[in-house]
Amino acid sequence: MRKIRKLYYFDRKKMQEMISFLNNRDTYINHIMFNPLIPLHHLLPLRFKFLPESYILKDGKEVKGLITVAPSKSRVKKMEIQKLFFEENCYEDAGELIQFVVSKYKAIGAFSFIVRVDDYLPELLKLFVSRCNFSQISYEKLWKIDNIENSEFNKKEFREFRNSDSQAIANLYNDSLLPHIRPLLSKDAREFKEDIFKGLSYYSEYKYVMVDRKSRNIIAYISILTADNENYVIDIIQSSWIEIDINNIISFAHSQVRKRKKKFNLFIKTKKYTQLGDKYEQLFLDKKLECVQNQIVLTNTSAKILKETVKTGKFTILNQFYGVSAAN
Repeated sequence: MRKIRKLYYFDRKKMQEMISFLNNRDTYINHIMFNPLIPLHHLLPLRFKFLPESYILKDGKEVKGLITVAPSKSRVKKMEIQKLFFEENCYEDAGELIQFVVSKYKAIGAFSFIVRVDDYLPELLKLFVSRCNFSQISYEKLWKIDNIENSEFNKKEFREFRNSDSQAIANLYNDSLLPHIRPLLSKDAREFKEDIFKGLSYYSEYKYVMVDRKSRNIIAYISILTADNENYVIDIIQSSWIEIDINNIISFAHSQVRKRKKKFNLFIKTKKYTQLGDKYEQLFLDKKLECVQNQIVLTNTSAKILKETVKTGKFTILNQFYGVSAAN
């Protein structure tokens, strides 16, 4: 008998057996089962949810797939599909899981869903679009930074993020979006604020702001994210009206990670849906940086957007990226 139910902590052994072929099996398991109290979180109304929730598809005693969704911190709840796991070519199972969570959370008030799918999974892209009513809106790329240029940055231009900066960062982020994307991806101040539950997350994030020397206004926001303390991803939000030397930001971010780790991999994200996305993508191409990940951004929302044609490949895992061995 097939059924979809919540993932419980006692499912850990079964999940380990299911993905035993993965070199990073335990890391993957820890990402979806990091908190044994998560069943209590399922009982919260949607407006109070703050942690990812996972569901598994079972056929008898066999686990056929898993899906993990996470809520935004905004008043208008937007859900993100963070993980999806299913057996090779079993797209019926994947579709069943996707439709289950979309129906479940929209029924209790979710406004929209977002998912990022690697471009080398065309059949999964086709599934999201043709069966699950998602629309392709843009993409994000991840670039590996092998050599840090000798760019001297002014320490006085950078400081740690404060919760009081949240509204300014939200304004900066929304202004950075392409106009037709804003209704889909805009954020409010709540989504940037640190909260008391930060320690319950499976990842670490270090946040900083860059300020104008004269006005002291915030002109950029720098997030450094890691899920394994080996691979660190730089994500930048900045004003498109002020010229900023990206090398200074990279040098600053590198110095902050260097304080914590001697050996690590550093990456930087570009976002096609921002006004400076094309500029930085071309810059990194000119610098011959390696693009290690290209993800298509899709949404399922009540907002009206133009649909684009999506081209239509053992197990399929969504949103898994781990770098090569750490470099000096």
